[in-house]
Amino acid sequence: MNLIDDIAGELCRILLPIEEEIFFGDLTSNIAVCTLSSMNLLRDISKSSIIKEVAIAGRLLSENKGIDSLVKSIISNEKIDTIILCGKDTLGHKPGDSLLCLYKNGMDVNQKIIGSSSPHPILTVTKKQVSKFQGQVKIINKIGQISISQLKTVIETLKQTQ
Repeated sequence: MNLIDDIAGELCRILLPIEEEIFFGDLTSNIAVCTLSSMNLLRDISKSSIIKEVAIAGRLLSENKGIDSLVKSIISNEKIDTIILCGKDTLGHKPGDSLLCLYKNGMDVNQKIIGSSSPHPILTVTKKQVSKFQGQVKIINKIGQISISQLKTVIETLKQTQ
Protein backbone atom coordinates (compact mmCIF):
# COMPACT_ATOMS: atom_id res chain seq x y z
CA MET A 1 0.00 0.00 0.00
CA ASN A 2 1.11 3.54 -0.51
CA LEU A 3 1.03 6.60 1.75
CA ILE A 4 -2.27 7.90 0.34
CA ASP A 5 -3.95 4.53 0.99
CA ASP A 6 -2.56 4.48 4.53
CA ILE A 7 -3.83 8.00 5.23
CA ALA A 8 -7.25 7.24 3.73
CA GLY A 9 -7.46 4.08 5.82
CA GLU A 10 -6.58 5.95 9.00
CA LEU A 11 -9.17 8.66 8.24
CA CYS A 12 -11.84 6.01 7.69
CA ARG A 13 -10.87 4.32 10.96
CA ILE A 14 -11.28 7.60 12.86
CA LEU A 15 -14.33 9.02 11.06
CA LEU A 16 -16.20 5.77 10.44
CA PRO A 17 -15.19 3.39 13.21
CA ILE A 18 -16.32 -0.19 12.70
CA GLU A 19 -16.59 -2.34 15.78
CA GLU A 20 -14.68 -5.58 15.75
CA GLU A 21 -17.39 -8.12 16.32
CA ILE A 22 -16.61 -11.74 16.89
CA PHE A 23 -18.89 -14.15 18.68
CA PHE A 24 -17.75 -17.43 20.17
CA GLY A 25 -20.02 -20.44 20.36
CA ASP A 26 -19.19 -24.10 20.92
CA LEU A 27 -15.41 -24.15 20.96
CA THR A 28 -15.44 -27.87 20.18
CA SER A 29 -17.23 -27.21 16.87
CA ASN A 30 -15.35 -27.49 13.59
CA ILE A 31 -17.43 -24.78 11.87
CA ALA A 32 -16.77 -21.05 11.52
CA VAL A 33 -19.20 -18.55 9.98
CA CYS A 34 -18.08 -15.41 8.17
CA THR A 35 -20.87 -12.93 7.43
CA LEU A 36 -18.75 -10.57 5.31
CA SER A 37 -20.30 -7.05 5.62
CA SER A 38 -23.67 -8.24 6.96
CA MET A 39 -23.36 -6.94 10.53
CA ASN A 40 -27.05 -7.46 11.31
CA LEU A 41 -26.77 -11.08 10.20
CA LEU A 42 -23.77 -11.53 12.48
CA ARG A 43 -25.69 -10.11 15.45
CA ASP A 44 -28.72 -12.26 14.59
CA ILE A 45 -26.50 -15.36 14.51
CA SER A 46 -25.11 -14.44 17.93
CA LYS A 47 -28.65 -14.41 19.35
CA SER A 48 -29.85 -17.56 17.57
CA SER A 49 -29.32 -21.28 18.12
CA ILE A 50 -26.69 -21.20 15.35
CA ILE A 51 -24.08 -19.82 17.74
CA LYS A 52 -24.35 -23.05 19.77
CA GLU A 53 -23.47 -25.06 16.64
CA VAL A 54 -20.39 -23.12 15.49
CA ALA A 55 -17.04 -22.33 17.06
CA ILE A 56 -16.92 -18.72 15.94
CA ALA A 57 -18.86 -16.19 13.89
CA GLY A 58 -17.34 -12.99 12.59
CA ARG A 59 -17.31 -10.53 9.72
CA LEU A 60 -14.83 -9.67 6.96
CA LEU A 61 -14.67 -6.19 5.47
CA SER A 62 -11.31 -5.91 3.72
CA GLU A 63 -9.34 -7.90 1.19
CA ASN A 64 -6.03 -7.47 2.99
CA LYS A 65 -5.88 -6.92 6.76
CA GLY A 66 -9.21 -8.69 7.24
CA ILE A 67 -8.11 -11.78 5.34
CA ASP A 68 -4.75 -11.75 7.15
CA SER A 69 -6.61 -11.82 10.48
CA LEU A 70 -9.03 -14.50 9.34
CA VAL A 71 -6.26 -16.80 8.09
CA LYS A 72 -4.25 -16.41 11.29
CA SER A 73 -7.31 -17.01 13.46
CA ILE A 74 -8.37 -20.13 11.58
CA ILE A 75 -4.95 -21.77 11.50
CA SER A 76 -4.55 -21.11 15.23
CA ASN A 77 -7.58 -23.36 15.84
CA GLU A 78 -6.94 -26.67 14.11
CA LYS A 79 -10.42 -27.91 15.05
CA ILE A 80 -11.97 -25.57 12.50
CA ASP A 81 -12.15 -27.30 9.13
CA THR A 82 -15.17 -25.57 7.59
CA ILE A 83 -15.95 -21.92 6.92
CA ILE A 84 -19.43 -20.90 5.85
CA LEU A 85 -18.95 -17.70 3.85
CA CYS A 86 -22.26 -15.82 3.79
CA GLY A 87 -23.79 -12.36 3.86
CA LYS A 88 -23.21 -9.51 1.48
CA ASP A 89 -19.75 -8.90 0.08
CA THR A 90 -18.39 -5.39 0.58
CA LEU A 91 -18.71 -3.45 -2.65
CA GLY A 92 -15.36 -2.24 -3.91
CA HIS A 93 -13.20 -4.31 -1.59
CA LYS A 94 -14.87 -7.68 -2.34
CA PRO A 95 -13.17 -9.58 0.50
CA GLY A 96 -15.41 -12.61 0.00
CA ASP A 97 -14.27 -12.96 -3.58
CA SER A 98 -10.66 -12.44 -2.51
CA LEU A 99 -10.93 -15.08 0.22
CA LEU A 100 -12.26 -17.58 -2.31
CA CYS A 101 -9.43 -16.68 -4.71
CA LEU A 102 -6.86 -17.12 -1.93
CA TYR A 103 -8.33 -20.49 -1.03
CA LYS A 104 -8.34 -21.69 -4.65
CA ASN A 105 -5.23 -19.99 -6.06
CA GLY A 106 -2.99 -18.86 -3.20
CA MET A 107 -0.80 -15.80 -3.57
CA ASP A 108 2.05 -14.83 -5.84
CA VAL A 109 5.65 -13.93 -4.94
CA ASN A 110 4.54 -10.38 -4.12
CA GLN A 111 1.92 -11.74 -1.69
CA LYS A 112 -0.92 -10.67 -3.96
CA ILE A 113 -3.97 -12.94 -4.00
CA ILE A 114 -3.98 -14.65 -7.39
CA GLY A 115 -7.13 -13.95 -9.40
CA SER A 116 -8.56 -11.35 -7.01
CA SER A 117 -10.41 -8.40 -8.52
CA SER A 118 -10.13 -6.40 -5.29
CA PRO A 119 -8.18 -3.12 -5.36
CA HIS A 120 -5.45 -4.09 -2.84
CA PRO A 121 -5.36 -7.87 -2.27
CA ILE A 122 -1.88 -7.84 -0.76
CA LEU A 123 -1.37 -9.95 2.37
CA THR A 124 1.21 -10.10 5.14
CA VAL A 125 0.68 -13.78 5.97
CA THR A 126 3.31 -16.18 4.69
CA LYS A 127 2.92 -18.73 1.93
CA LYS A 128 3.32 -21.40 4.61
CA GLN A 129 0.36 -19.95 6.55
CA VAL A 130 -1.73 -19.78 3.37
CA SER A 131 -0.86 -23.39 2.52
CA LYS A 132 -1.86 -24.49 6.02
CA PHE A 133 -5.15 -22.57 5.68
CA GLN A 134 -5.86 -24.13 2.28
CA GLY A 135 -5.20 -27.61 3.60
CA GLN A 136 -7.09 -27.18 6.84
CA VAL A 137 -10.46 -25.83 5.71
CA LYS A 138 -13.10 -26.10 3.08
CA ILE A 139 -15.09 -22.98 2.31
CA ILE A 140 -18.79 -23.26 1.66
CA ASN A 141 -19.65 -20.36 -0.61
CA LYS A 142 -22.99 -18.90 0.41
CA ILE A 143 -22.14 -15.29 -0.46
CA GLY A 144 -25.39 -13.33 -0.66
CA GLN A 145 -27.16 -15.65 1.80
CA ILE A 146 -28.65 -13.64 4.68
CA SER A 147 -31.39 -16.01 5.86
CA ILE A 148 -30.92 -17.49 9.33
CA SER A 149 -33.17 -20.45 8.48
CA GLN A 150 -31.15 -21.29 5.36
CA LEU A 151 -27.90 -21.05 7.35
CA LYS A 152 -29.38 -23.44 9.94
CA THR A 153 -30.11 -25.88 7.11
CA VAL A 154 -26.52 -25.66 5.85
CA ILE A 155 -25.17 -26.29 9.35
CA GLU A 156 -27.58 -29.19 9.97
CA THR A 157 -26.48 -30.78 6.68
CA LEU A 158 -22.81 -30.37 7.67
CA LYS A 159 -23.43 -31.95 11.07
CA GLN A 160 -25.18 -34.94 9.46
CA THR A 161 -22.29 -35.60 7.09
CA GLN A 162 -19.64 -35.64 9.81
